[in-house]
Amino acid sequence: MTQEKPFAITLDVGSSLANRTGSWRTLRPVYVNRLPPCNAKCPAGEKCRDWLFLAQSGDYEGAWKEIVEDNPFPAVMGRVCYHTCQTACNRGDLDEPVGINAVERFLGDHALKLGWKLPQPAEEKGKRILVVGAGPAGLSAAYHLRRMGYAVHVVESAEAAGGMMRYGIPKYRLPREVLDEEIARIEALGVEFEFGREVSDLAAEMKAGGYAAAFIGAGASLAHRAYIPAGDAAHIMDAVSLLRSVEASSPGEEPLLGRRVVVYGGGNTAIDVARTAKRLGSEPIVVYRRTRERAPAHAFEIEEALEEGVSMKWLSTISEAERGAIRIEKMKLDESGYPQPTGEYETIEADSLVLALGQETNLSFLSALPELKVEKGSVVVDERMMTSVPGIFAGGDVVPGDRNVTVAIGHGKRAAKAMDAWIRGEALSAKDPEDPATFEKLNTWYYADAPQKIRPQLDIVRRQTTFEEVLEGLTEENALFEARRCMSCGNCFECDNCYGVCPDNAVVKLGPGKKFRFNYDYCKGCGICANECPCGAIEMVREDI
Repeated sequence: MTQEKPFAITLDVGSSLANRTGSWRTLRPVYVNRLPPCNAKCPAGEKCRDWLFLAQSGDYEGAWKEIVEDNPFPAVMGRVCYHTCQTACNRGDLDEPVGINAVERFLGDHALKLGWKLPQPAEEKGKRILVVGAGPAGLSAAYHLRRMGYAVHVVESAEAAGGMMRYGIPKYRLPREVLDEEIARIEALGVEFEFGREVSDLAAEMKAGGYAAAFIGAGASLAHRAYIPAGDAAHIMDAVSLLRSVEASSPGEEPLLGRRVVVYGGGNTAIDVARTAKRLGSEPIVVYRRTRERAPAHAFEIEEALEEGVSMKWLSTISEAERGAIRIEKMKLDESGYPQPTGEYETIEADSLVLALGQETNLSFLSALPELKVEKGSVVVDERMMTSVPGIFAGGDVVPGDRNVTVAIGHGKRAAKAMDAWIRGEALSAKDPEDPATFEKLNTWYYADAPQKIRPQLDIVRRQTTFEEVLEGLTEENALFEARRCMSCGNCFECDNCYGVCPDNAVVKLGPGKKFRFNYDYCKGCGICANECPCGAIEMVREDI
């Protein structure tokens, strides 16, 4: 009886085709595309890693076009977005996060400077859609719907488009010429705007206009009130009205607030009001009932306000307002972190009191639709952003959730896609979940230390006395450097490491931009390629899968 030879020496010697060492494998490498944390955390749904990859090679127009597939406002977002993408960036665990927001602003400004145009609409679908409100949610929905080929009619009660971007964000954060230019591009696509008119009855409006669907993007323009005992002569106003009046006023005709202004609240709007008051020549004091660490305003906003001379009075609440004075009660936090009164009072001078205690939306125009579900002042929507009334969608401030520009833009895009599917009688297809590109899956020693480029700021004197933009943009050199700091988490960027380290020459280059493939006839499954991939784009899987 002939004894069988060990597997390793049963191959025919001298034949390269017969000696296919891939038959030795128990694991094989596969190229994967993992979901980077920046993409996962962007409320507008931008593919941050993808456009950073294009920007790295100097393809700025390609990078900008990738952004506007999801968001028509790169220059605006590069200024006002709170960049949750950067908070999640894996590079932050290595040295500092990539300045994604700064690169987006550079690309947005570059596009405005060179006059790049938005992608043109698809073939006309012959259907009209109504959009109520020209804020970030409404403009985003209108943009995406128009690109799909729908005729879009936007009705806005104010005299100009922008919503909270125009009437809630001061000019020192968002210059109006930047906002106007990016809105003008949307109008140039053929979106119809009607200003200075409120929709009083949505059901009647839709019937009269023959609309196939509607999107509700009305902003939160009504200020929350608080009961504060006040004398007849006390000068009390709300933050929303003050910011709107500053926006509408001509130079030299801004609201008169007096020398000492108290701002009651701890959110971003309160900080914006205080910094605005400083620029109008007042001495603002922010009064908030919790500590600085528990204030809802972003830390960098508070820090910039302090730099500009805004005073903060934490753990304090206003108990009474009289002419020329505000009575404040000191607070303390209990075990659960909730502020409790102490019975200790102090009086501070104040010519004006501005209440920045949040906003709500005026939903009276929905009263003719009793079947439309509203809870706690917000319109209830499903995962498609559709309300309880078929064909009526909503997003932005009118629905539950975070209230900021980025979230609103994401709502508008999601609603537009769902609206298109609903009109065509199709279900909105859900994407398969993607494996996250975590820090642990990267080989970070391949990446050199490269600290983030810091955007310069306006000098402090001009910050205190003018509405010039505080934060400046990156130069092209710095923007290119910043884009190249991206580690391309979970996505092959053709560094050639796998090609260079494979001991069996089993990695095949497919050409620039086409990445690689494995020749499994010769791959032994040693895993060196996966171990040496900087961005975690190779995974070892069982041979029998």
